[in-house]
Amino acid sequence: MAVVEEDAPPAAAASASDPAAGSSDNEITVEEASFVHTEPPQDGSAPPVVSSDMEVLHDEVKKQVIKEGHGKRPLKFATCFVHYRAWVQGSSHKFEDTWQEQHPIELVLGKEKKEMSGLGIGVGNMRSGERALLHVGWELGYGKEGSFSFPNVPPMADLVYEVELIGFDDVKEGKARSDMTVEERIAAADRRKIEGNEYFKEKKLEEAMQQYEMAIAYMGDDFMFQLFGKYRDMALAVKNPCHLNMAACLIKLNRFDEAIVQCSIVLSEDESNVKALFRRGKAKSELGQTESAREDFLKAKKYSPEDKEILRELRLLAEQDKALYQKQKELYKGLFGPRPEVKPKKANFLVVFWQWLVSLIRYLLLAEEQKLLKDTFGPVNCLAIYDCFSCR
Repeated sequence: MAVVEEDAPPAAAASASDPAAGSSDNEITVEEASFVHTEPPQDGSAPPVVSSDMEVLHDEVKKQVIKEGHGKRPLKFATCFVHYRAWVQGSSHKFEDTWQEQHPIELVLGKEKKEMSGLGIGVGNMRSGERALLHVGWELGYGKEGSFSFPNVPPMADLVYEVELIGFDDVKEGKARSDMTVEERIAAADRRKIEGNEYFKEKKLEEAMQQYEMAIAYMGDDFMFQLFGKYRDMALAVKNPCHLNMAACLIKLNRFDEAIVQCSIVLSEDESNVKALFRRGKAKSELGQTESAREDFLKAKKYSPEDKEILRELRLLAEQDKALYQKQKELYKGLFGPRPEVKPKKANFLVVFWQWLVSLIRYLLLAEEQKLLKDTFGPVNCLAIYDCFSCR
């Protein structure tokens, strides 16, 4: 199945009316869609305050729903992908946070570690996309001894978990990612990507992102580090489109910083990826990072010079620059006013006449003084005396 991409340039997109058309990497586009706006989890410095009813799942496990999920609950031996934060109850000591690490954990229900048995009970009673607060007694946590390594948990400590079930996989029951072959992991990720595309077509962005995140979880850094040649190419052919489709969802949800991160991951593997450059430029433009957005659009244009969407975004940036220049010009004009013109000064007739008159009188006085010296000292000495007087 191929699904058309929305934000991708037309060169890589096909008609939305043809479900078999589109880019070879199954990327998506939906026209004039309305989406649910969600917020990412809070910073997690302390357990969230939840007002929903307390549901008793076990003598030592209670649950409060923060956000409702959808679909069915996972069965025993299902492979669940979970984000969570964990605190020691009654204190501000947070000892684990997978959101901060940006890597969800894999939990096979019924095969989890002993210290995670309470967490497993809670996850087994959640639906995909659900976020909840779990209260777990110490017997189903780190027990009487606690843990003095990592994570650091005191003895007999009751625990509080903020948990989100991203999704689960009932295929290959009880088979963890580490037990799968390369082909099985890539195939499992590809199934999730395809399901995510279906949710996107149905305008269910939240569910779509959950599927993409699960697909990416199958191909973590430790797994990709081991791949070379055709296997690495096969994995990237699934992984990169998931990051790009995540970016498309995040842009629709106005979560532009997160969209930039997803695109940058793709560009770290493929610096000439036009879709990643285009979408990152789009997100940066929305954040007002005009110059950085222009750089991305220009790089995308280098690899796809005839693309109309890229040219349109560059034209919009140019128009914004022009409008900003005109606005600043009007602002400065109002502040300082027009520059005064330099006008040549007109000559004053009285001043000119006075200067001429002074020069004439001086000339006549000088002539009279020469005549007087000549009459007194004679024609020879008067000149020398005159020179002496002149030098004085």
